[in-house]
Amino acid sequence: MPLIGNRLPSSVLCASLLLAALLAGAAPALAERTPQVPQQVSQPNWEQDIQRFEAQDRARPPAPAGVVFVGSSSIRFWDSLARDFPDVAVLNRGFGGSEIRDSTWFADRIILPYRPRQVVLYAGDNDINSGRDTQQVADDFAAFVQRLRQDLPEVRIAYLAIKPSPSRISQLPRQQQANALIAASADRLGVDFIDVATPMLDAAGQPRPELFVADQLHMNAQGYALWREVVTPFLQP
Repeated sequence: MPLIGNRLPSSVLCASLLLAALLAGAAPALAERTPQVPQQVSQPNWEQDIQRFEAQDRARPPAPAGVVFVGSSSIRFWDSLARDFPDVAVLNRGFGGSEIRDSTWFADRIILPYRPRQVVLYAGDNDINSGRDTQQVADDFAAFVQRLRQDLPEVRIAYLAIKPSPSRISQLPRQQQANALIAASADRLGVDFIDVATPMLDAAGQPRPELFVADQLHMNAQGYALWREVVTPFLQP
C-alpha cells in the first residue's frame, strides 16, 4: 500500500481502526465461548484411595447397572453394606474424610465407569467442619447431580442427610440448615433426599450417643442398622 507523506490513506486508516474496534468488541464474546479448563477442587491426598479402587476394579470388574454408595467415611466404614442389602448389587466407594466436591471431582473414575442405575451420596458434615457455608454445601450437591446427569441422564440419585454427631454438636444448626437447603434442591432436581438425620436425634433434639463409636463421630453397628432401615425403601432392587 503506497504511503502518502509517510501516512496511510485515510480510507485505509479508518478501515483498520474499525477492524480493531470490532475485534476488541468480539473479544469478551469469544472468551465466553471458550471452554474453561476445570480446576481441581479435590484434595490430592485422596489419589491413593482412588488408585486402590481402580486396582480393585481391574482385579474384579464390578457388574454394571448396580448401586454405587459414594462419599465420606460414613460410607467408607459401612462394612456391612452388602449384607444389609442382600438383594441389591451394591458397591462401596467411600473414601476418607472427603467432601461433596471430592466425589464430584473423582466421579469420572469411581462412579461413571460402572454405569450405575443408582448412586447414593453421603457427604456434607466434613464440608461444614472445614468451613464451607451452608449455601456452598447445597451448591456443591447440585454440582454433583449435574456432573452425574451429564453422562448418566437417567441415573437415580439419592442423598443421605448430614448426620448429627455428639462430637460436632456445635455444628448442628448449620448441618440442619444445609440439610434443608439440599432437601429443597433435591426436590427441584428429582433427587431422593433420605432423612437419616432425624431418627438419630433423641426427644430433646440431641444426637443419640449410643449410635456412635468412641470418637462420637463415626457410627457403630447400631447406627448403621438405623441407616439400613431408613435407606432400604429407596433402593432399586
